[in-house]
Amino acid sequence: MVLGSVFAVLFYLGAIILIAGVSSRVMRYARTPAPLVIPTTPAPLTRAGVGARMCREVVFFESLFKGSKWSWLFGWLFHFGMLIALARHLRYFTEPVWWWVTLIQWVGVYAGIAMFAGLAGLWVRRMLVDRIRYISAPSDHLMLALLLAIAGSGLMMKYVHHTDIVSLKAFALGLVTLDWQPLPADGLLLVHLSLVIVLMLIFPFSKLLHAPGVFFSPTRNMRDNPREYRHVAPWAQNLSQTRPEWPLGRQSDHGEG
Repeated sequence: MVLGSVFAVLFYLGAIILIAGVSSRVMRYARTPAPLVIPTTPAPLTRAGVGARMCREVVFFESLFKGSKWSWLFGWLFHFGMLIALARHLRYFTEPVWWWVTLIQWVGVYAGIAMFAGLAGLWVRRMLVDRIRYISAPSDHLMLALLLAIAGSGLMMKYVHHTDIVSLKAFALGLVTLDWQPLPADGLLLVHLSLVIVLMLIFPFSKLLHAPGVFFSPTRNMRDNPREYRHVAPWAQNLSQTRPEWPLGRQSDHGEG
């Protein structure tokens, strides 16, 4: 029971830091001014077009596909596999298990393999391609190693050394209901959970924040309309009103959302 209590406290701590850290960064991104219209061209002219572009970027990694086919393949395998694997893990935190979580259980097994393969491909490419190796920091390699260790330990529990799934689910449900339960004293399981907690703790301070950050990128979320409207950032609205009239031929103020 002591082991379960220790990991329960660590999971709560990790969840608090993860939620608070990501929320703080997102609010900071939202407050950061975008004084220039700098969408990567060709760019859409309407808000609907921007929405479609963001959807393609988030779901299909459109810009990465245009830049590097190998990076796109490994990156998409990793992100798609991780998404399905995370959704599959919801079976431990819900009772009864949601129908769609039950439906994807068989896909989740292959998703874990895809996640591991994608991460391995990204790491090998980072070490072998000169221009990528040159710009890689030690933290980039450590982050890939951490994610690979999480995926690898999860796959080992599936195919090599099985753990007590019933007790594990009781522990996970106890976290949700604040009714702490014993955690199986399984070495591989403890390693897997410890790595997940480490990831939760460092996520808000790492480059993995590109996940929410992509939605605030002015190269993706702006319309290509600087010829039709003069872009004025919200923080500059009052400043522009105190200045003299703009020369003839300039358009009237229209803020870009």
